[in-house]
Amino acid sequence: MKLKSEKLKKIKNKLHKPHTSKRRLGVKWNLFLSFLLFSCVMLLLLWLFQIVFLDDFYRSIKTRMIESTAETLSDNIDNEELGTLINRMAQEHELGILILDENNKTIGYADVLAGGGIIRLLPANELQRFFSKAQESGGSYLEYFDRANFKDDHYDSGRFVGRVPNRDSGMLDTIIYARTVTLADGTKAVILLNAILTPVNSTVETLRGQLFIITIILVVLSLLLALILSKRVARPIIQINERSRELAKGNYQVQFESSGYKEIAELADTLNHAAVELNQVESLRRELIANVSHDLRTPLTMISGYAEVMRDLPGENSPENVQVIIDESKRLTTLVNDLLDLSRLQSGGQELKIQPYNLTESIRKTLERFNKLVEQDGYDIALQADQEAYVQADENRIDQVLHNLINNAINYTGADKKVTIRQIIGDTWVRIEVQDSGEGILPEQLPYIWDRYYKGSKVHRRAVVGTGLGLSIVKNILDRHQALFGVNSTPGQGSTFWFQLQLRP
Repeated sequence: MKLKSEKLKKIKNKLHKPHTSKRRLGVKWNLFLSFLLFSCVMLLLLWLFQIVFLDDFYRSIKTRMIESTAETLSDNIDNEELGTLINRMAQEHELGILILDENNKTIGYADVLAGGGIIRLLPANELQRFFSKAQESGGSYLEYFDRANFKDDHYDSGRFVGRVPNRDSGMLDTIIYARTVTLADGTKAVILLNAILTPVNSTVETLRGQLFIITIILVVLSLLLALILSKRVARPIIQINERSRELAKGNYQVQFESSGYKEIAELADTLNHAAVELNQVESLRRELIANVSHDLRTPLTMISGYAEVMRDLPGENSPENVQVIIDESKRLTTLVNDLLDLSRLQSGGQELKIQPYNLTESIRKTLERFNKLVEQDGYDIALQADQEAYVQADENRIDQVLHNLINNAINYTGADKKVTIRQIIGDTWVRIEVQDSGEGILPEQLPYIWDRYYKGSKVHRRAVVGTGLGLSIVKNILDRHQALFGVNSTPGQGSTFWFQLQLRP
């Protein structure tokens, strides 16, 4: 049994232990790692584009420039100023340009390459090869000419040997581009362009050294910036989380600091407002429990007292004493019913039965319930209505609204015991006002008079009629009817509670 008790205790501890995931990182470290990962990705891209793919980008740009130049020359092949154009293009793009007809006759030539291009060094059969390759390829042909093929001053065994040293000497590779064109007289010609590929090895080495230093600096800065940003973002969130736990434990006095970014500050303000509202609701809940307990205890005490008197004292079993017990029992029943009604209305458990009916006649019937108060206690309850008003609503629920508003007016009216019900009819609406001549309501209390559990006076007194829950029931019923309602009050001059319904079309 002892072992079983210990197991049950462990299970309960696990159930009550707050659920936390050890595998999850906090917002601080998530932000830190995310920022660091972003920095590493950016550095990786920088290395790839500046080091790894630099040569490919350079070749691609150079190739597009040669093709564009060839296109321009092709469009102007029969222009009288072709020679001038060739020289200008060669100067602008640092090219060697040679245009030959199909008989290897030179049409135009320019070479501004440092140390001279290789086009002028190529033998006739090599030039013819480029011509043929261009024709076979649909009009254009591109070849990266490897300088390892150049040696001394002769062409031997299929390899051209010129005065250009090989790659190992630090000299440059070249591009030769051939494009065929047709002259005005129908003769075929070829445009040969020669461009030097500047070696990127030295550039890459320079960039590599610079990027290595930049990488170290950026990594250090990224770490520092990530730490600073993560702390700045995470600190207020951590504080809000810790204070939210206090709020969940019932400490409604906790304050959330409105600091950090805009969204975090707004969240803190919202939680501060929620804490104030929860504190107010908690206070009102306690007050309601105390008031309802008082209202329950009073009739129970009277029922018990009168019953004991009737049992123990001869001659006390009188109709008057029995009537007191009956009245107090009805008061208890009314209180319980009001609590149940309020609970059902707030939970949406009561369905409205909307139908047309005579509101004015319904008010008259409601006033008949108060005839006893009028006759015995001297209350003056008057209805001011010039004509009949027909509305589309739930008659029983609106009846309940009227009854509770009249009860409230009776409980708080002045010494003259006067209550006035006023019916005002507009074009499409009817407004019902219930006015008392009591002390009125302070302006700062007006916004909260309809709130759940709210009571204007902190001193609880037993209602003349009703249970003190009427205004909460009124608000919920009128909300469900989507009706306008409110209260106008001036301290010392009484209060007027009103609601407005649409007239039946």
